Amino acid sequence: MLNQQIITGIMSYGMSGRIFHAPFIGANPRFKLKAVVERSKKNAQLDYPDIISYNSIDELLNDPEIELVVVNTPNDTHVAFAEKALKAGKHVLIEKPVAPTAREAAMLFELAEEYGKLLLPYHNRRFDSDYQSLKKIIQEESVGRPIELHIRFDRFKPSIGVKAFKEKKQPASGILYDLGSHLLDQVIALFGRPKSMTKIKGTFRENSLVDDYGSIILNYSGGLNVFITTSLLVANPQASFVLHGTKGSFVKDRTDTQESQLLAGKSPLEADFGLEPENKEGLLTFENDLKELQTALIPSERGLYMSLFDEVYEAIRNNKPYFVNKDQIIWQLEVLEPSKYYLILSLHTVNLG
Repeated sequence: MLNQQIITGIMSYGMSGRIFHAPFIGANPRFKLKAVVERSKKNAQLDYPDIISYNSIDELLNDPEIELVVVNTPNDTHVAFAEKALKAGKHVLIEKPVAPTAREAAMLFELAEEYGKLLLPYHNRRFDSDYQSLKKIIQEESVGRPIELHIRFDRFKPSIGVKAFKEKKQPASGILYDLGSHLLDQVIALFGRPKSMTKIKGTFRENSLVDDYGSIILNYSGGLNVFITTSLLVANPQASFVLHGTKGSFVKDRTDTQESQLLAGKSPLEADFGLEPENKEGLLTFENDLKELQTALIPSERGLYMSLFDEVYEAIRNNKPYFVNKDQIIWQLEVLEPSKYYLILSLHTVNLG
């Protein structure tokens, strides 16, 4: 049983299923990609000739061979579909955000425990090459004790997107849930639960119904302040990671190549998959032994989303603790949850201690 393949089904074969899940499940010998759900367009068999294309999620969940189900449907359906999958006796790999609220996420984790299954949050951005570079700088104390971190996810999409579920005012909608959840997860993975936060949300695109700008300030015990910003109206993207510490600074652009490589049809098994392009190194500025400022270019670690699926396998087959835990998801959603005080542009400060 310990070496048995995990037979897996994917709830949707849109971009998420086609780009972020199927290539890794299909290429990893520890998994067998058996089925997907395709309600109208039947494209999966073009990529995976032996795959089953079910017409409904119920058909997928009723397949007794499938042990793991990927919940990669629109944000507002995550809770209902994850609950249904757990009750059907499946382990669940669930995309971000796990739920609109911390209470709903806690309910899913409790349900998983009740049914003896695992609820595994899919936070692939912990395996981005640029984030891995930042993580190494912090772990090696290359800038001393961190005192200020700016972390951004910028895009320029002034028009309303074609994905209707991202543009409707509904639970877990808006840019902070969509992109901000990635950044929050990265920060919480590095520093844990903040003691307080300040959040700003704004809606600026013409005819937009959801927030397309968001900023969160996280305050930590010991004096560290983290500034998270994400926007759909940045034509000139800024550095994604700017870290200042007691002994220096580190600046890094967003350089992870995995998404663009996958969109171009590259396999995760190719030799150059996940490697950072040349001339994209981070810049470390530090004080040397002579008390002079010195600079160094820091190449990123290799980006490796496949590691996430190895973590999934180890959690299911070998009971290894998963790299994202329940508390981290609850802390994330405590920050993301909407408040009755929010208007179109709002400021809200909460003590999380």
